[in-house]
Amino acid sequence: MPVYLDHAATTWVRPEVTDLLIEQMASAGNPSSVHAYGQAAKMRLEAARVRIAKALGCDHNEVVFTSGGTESNNLAILGLYEARNRRGQRPLIYFLGTEHHAVLEPIEHLEKFAGAEAREIPVDSAGHPDLDWLEADLLANADSAALVTAIYANNETGTIVNLPDIVALCKRLQIPVHTDAVAAVGHIDVNFRDLGASTLAFTGHKLGAPIGVGVLLVGRDVHLCAQQFGGTQERAMRAGTQNVAGAEAVALAVELAVGELAAHRITWEKLRDQLIDSAKRVAPDLVIGGDSSDDSSKRLSNIVNLVFPGCAGDSLLFLLDSAGVAISNGSACTAGVATASHVLLAQGFSQRDAGSCVRVSFGATTTSQDLDALLSALPEAYSKAKAAGFTV
Repeated sequence: MPVYLDHAATTWVRPEVTDLLIEQMASAGNPSSVHAYGQAAKMRLEAARVRIAKALGCDHNEVVFTSGGTESNNLAILGLYEARNRRGQRPLIYFLGTEHHAVLEPIEHLEKFAGAEAREIPVDSAGHPDLDWLEADLLANADSAALVTAIYANNETGTIVNLPDIVALCKRLQIPVHTDAVAAVGHIDVNFRDLGASTLAFTGHKLGAPIGVGVLLVGRDVHLCAQQFGGTQERAMRAGTQNVAGAEAVALAVELAVGELAAHRITWEKLRDQLIDSAKRVAPDLVIGGDSSDDSSKRLSNIVNLVFPGCAGDSLLFLLDSAGVAISNGSACTAGVATASHVLLAQGFSQRDAGSCVRVSFGATTTSQDLDALLSALPEAYSKAKAAGFTV
């Protein structure tokens, strides 16, 4: 039976969510309508907002529904930048080189069309940002800084950054902070109020909701300019008729993921450690692509990035896929493109080693039998991939 170990790309829709969708998709009503059907839909939408707020430690008015993580990140970065520059010339955007492309490309757009100047925050070999560098640069340029964006937990390597320290620094200088928390929500404890970030993006399909619904948490005192127009929905930040069933689905998925996190984390940590130990026996020169410390506050338990020096990651991926085991070699948004991981390059890996990685990611349904299947197929797949070497 095929084995799926790419849950960081997307995971199965939870049965509880499927049941809810089947029931709620039969309902009619636009939540902006004033008749009974519309008001019933609005009540369901607002109830979903409240459930997410309770699970993630925020006010229900801070929950903005979107189509997914990409839109949430775009809305935050473009919207914060525009709002800040309406009040004065603030061209500087600080970011990590390990960000997802849904963060990097909006920044590139602002550089090209809006006069932004992007400054990359240095990271160490595990992906942790250099706070001393950031503090020194922000102190010298606070009046010109539009925003700082820092991925909460890396979707390729699993490294968790010291985000509370970044937020504390920026609060002192009155600079907004956005975080891409797509890989974090449901996989570590997230409390928006305690964190103090300006905006936080995540998506439903990493948690057991269907693809096509996401959330941006926006602080109540945060000014953010809309990026699409045609209505005043979602605090006038995101025009368009809301996907009520989708909102309910993501609310339920978040509740389930947060409620089950402690139990899942125990399972994932055991699987992660077993995977690393076994993979090192297959390839003694194996390198962990993210943080490899024993500090659980610095690494996700469900994502493992393995670098096999001298072995093309895409070759290993395809050989394992042929053996019935699905993993990835980085973000699904760039999968199929034969390039080295930009995340590992930012961490100082060589071009070749950054092209020698694979990512294994666990989900709520992952079992020890799934890992056994991977470990059974790995020695032969690695031997063939190593013998094939690199084509370029």
